[in-house]
Amino acid sequence: MVHRNGNADPGTSPDAHPATSVRTASSQSRVAFASESLTEPIPAVPDEAVDELATEQTRVLSPVGSDSGPGSRKPSLLKASGSMAIATLVSRITGFGWKLILAYAVGFGVINDSFTVANTLPTSIFELLIGGVLTSVIVPVLVRAQKSDSDGGQAYIQRLLSLATVLLGVGTALSVIAAPVLAAIFVGGSNGATTELTTAFAYLLLPQIFFYGVSALVSAILQSKQVFGPPAWAPVMNNVVILATLGIYTQVPGELTINPVRMTDAHLLTLGVGVTCGIVAQACIQIPAMRKTGFRFRWRWGWDPRLSEFGGLALWMLAYVGVSQIGLIALTKVATAADPGAWAIYNYVWMLLQLPYGVIGFSVMTAILPRMSAAAADQDHQRVIEDLSLGNRLSTVFLLPISALMTALGAPIALALFSVKGGTGSIDQIGTALAVSAFGVLPYAITMMQMRAFYAMKDARTPTLIMVAMTAAKLLMAVTVATVLPPQEVLFGLVFTNSFTFVVGWLIGEVWLRRHLGALGSRRFLITLGKTLTASVAGGALAWLVGAGIDGLIPGSAGAVTGWLQLLIGGTIGLVAVFGAMWALRVTELQPAIGRITGLLHRR
Repeated sequence: MVHRNGNADPGTSPDAHPATSVRTASSQSRVAFASESLTEPIPAVPDEAVDELATEQTRVLSPVGSDSGPGSRKPSLLKASGSMAIATLVSRITGFGWKLILAYAVGFGVINDSFTVANTLPTSIFELLIGGVLTSVIVPVLVRAQKSDSDGGQAYIQRLLSLATVLLGVGTALSVIAAPVLAAIFVGGSNGATTELTTAFAYLLLPQIFFYGVSALVSAILQSKQVFGPPAWAPVMNNVVILATLGIYTQVPGELTINPVRMTDAHLLTLGVGVTCGIVAQACIQIPAMRKTGFRFRWRWGWDPRLSEFGGLALWMLAYVGVSQIGLIALTKVATAADPGAWAIYNYVWMLLQLPYGVIGFSVMTAILPRMSAAAADQDHQRVIEDLSLGNRLSTVFLLPISALMTALGAPIALALFSVKGGTGSIDQIGTALAVSAFGVLPYAITMMQMRAFYAMKDARTPTLIMVAMTAAKLLMAVTVATVLPPQEVLFGLVFTNSFTFVVGWLIGEVWLRRHLGALGSRRFLITLGKTLTASVAGGALAWLVGAGIDGLIPGSAGAVTGWLQLLIGGTIGLVAVFGAMWALRVTELQPAIGRITGLLHRR
């Protein structure tokens, strides 16, 4: 699952309370936010619950290391997550764009599969080394250090960076040496990716591990200081470099030679080196922002007793990543052994599913994590519950309708976006796979939010145990899919499996959080879920009918034009129907957004 887990669980938030202000000894560590005044939302439906939610969503977000007094004017969490959503949207669009261009340049065959597997290796190894720790555990740890240390946690952070840099350097070097072994582990058979080509790409792509680490370290420091802009925009730079690389690739004469594979092949070098340079750019562009916060890196050795606590969290996090990689390897081997191009298509579908999550769910989660960590540090479980509940409800309101439309318009989306090399067979597979797996968007977002709640409470053990259960379900289902389904349908079974495991994670996480925190406000969440689901099913059905009508009106075989018409017209009508129904059903969480739009229209 090349979703950067979080990354960036690709790494990583609505609002229920201001984060506890964290004062540092140095004014250099204070983070300046934009000072423009906030506009109070105008509730479209007068209701006490609406007023409460409006207050939650416009309450000031206090940055770590800054004062928050009556005269200070800081952006609300809605504004903070909104700006990140814009950056994430651009990042996801450009990221998906270069995947489309790659498909156009090489198709959905052996080259794409081999590159996709090789490009999975750096993220997989990075997560095993330290990536999961950096994207999940380190931000709460840094927030606590900034709260308690007289120097704002600077010495502690320097020790962490020194240790992490050495670990990343050694791990990267060993991974490059072990490239043939890693390729053999991930490649399942001769139908898809080839071990030789995957190995050749791996030699060029595995150095990304070190720069992924630098990027994640700097991003974690910035997020702990509640500076979200540079980490959110950095992946855009990565994608721009890769787009330029693919432009050069298409101009190189001839085609990439598969038999035999040569490391001196111009196409191989262009694609491998260019994609790695994108990650280098992603890391470097964040460094000036880190310096502006007042933080200065220098090598610092010696042991801080809190590193032992961090080490315990890190070990559980590494176990979490290791278990998740078992599931990834299983899916990779089943897909590459079943059908040429299946693994590449799987990843294209996963990227589509991550687009709404990345724009909405991840932005919400990233903004809320420092605040949730501060609340957990104060042992204020009620504030943790409020943040978690509001985050889940807002994710439901905005992700479930998109999930319904993806299910209804899977085929048109594939036609609109993938009318490239590879033939209609690949397009049909993408459309069906998207429709089969779109239900997993919301469970994925809620599962990730639950995991962050555990990490905020310095509990890395429970998420690992949840991942064990999810991976066990994934392995069982993957084996069943490979055994029962014919090769051409294995892809559909795998994408369904991936989405269903997040339903498993969601349910188990709910049970465990209740044991940790008590009642989670589930009644309010279930009311929101029920109303949103009703509206989404109605809107999705309408979008499907409109799409089918457009297909019937246009003569001949369906192509990109038909797909775009179905997507734009059907999607627009479907969304209007969904949100109109949600408004009629008085979905509380929707009202502040409607109020802001109404206010803007009134001012015009």
